[in-house]
Amino acid sequence: MSSTLDDVLEAFAAQQAAPRPTPRVCASGLVADTIAFSSVDGPGNRFVVFLQGCNFDCVACHNPQTIPGQAATVDGHQPHRTSVDDLLVHIRRAAPFISGVTVSGGEATQQAGFVHTLCEAIKANPALHRLTCFVDTNGSCPTTVWDELEHVVDGVMVDLKCLDDDIHRELTGRSNEATLTSIRHLAGQGRLYEVRLLLVAGWNDDAALIERTARWLACVDPAMPVKVIGFRSHGARPHDPPLQEPTREALERAADIVRSVANLDVCVV
Repeated sequence: MSSTLDDVLEAFAAQQAAPRPTPRVCASGLVADTIAFSSVDGPGNRFVVFLQGCNFDCVACHNPQTIPGQAATVDGHQPHRTSVDDLLVHIRRAAPFISGVTVSGGEATQQAGFVHTLCEAIKANPALHRLTCFVDTNGSCPTTVWDELEHVVDGVMVDLKCLDDDIHRELTGRSNEATLTSIRHLAGQGRLYEVRLLLVAGWNDDAALIERTARWLACVDPAMPVKVIGFRSHGARPHDPPLQEPTREALERAADIVRSVANLDVCVV
């Protein structure tokens, strides 16, 4: 018994002694927009920072103006370089009315150093340290990014566009390999808050595909929170032919399929 305990203690000591990734420090970031109060970007009422730049080119994107990774004016949209200190001023004003801050995009992990610096500053601020820090992401980044953010981020919401890689490429222009790896890695860290399944009628809403997706997610975590979201055409980029919204009945059927596979925590939006 003592030998086993010694082995455990030795392994724990080695883990603690292992070098941690050095976080990138970035005092300013390219910000597309902010929202002082949002109830759809994580738990509770949240301040949301939308960063400029995305490595996906989604056909169903609702914020296509945030895709370019530079401070260029696109369709009248002008991103601006903003310091962490400037953001903290706005967050402090909203602090009495919010439960946390969510960094979204674009794709938040494209500016991981800025995300780290912002979240670290929130945690260190006596007036803000109670706020939770969340990231909304497509998950297409190296796992080293999540290692850098692990100790300053409380939860991560990952958008899984499709489990089928070919369909995922059609929807986003990129493979889903990094996204699936991120889901597994974040679950292992205890930082995965939920996986979001955006369903576009006729693209990724096949019943067999949804069942396979649910089985894959259940293998990662049998109690994983899953949010089934229906594509909405309002505000989305144009597509020829126009993308179709799934009906409420179709979304409920998809959720029932997910629930039938495992004890996944499913909600429909």
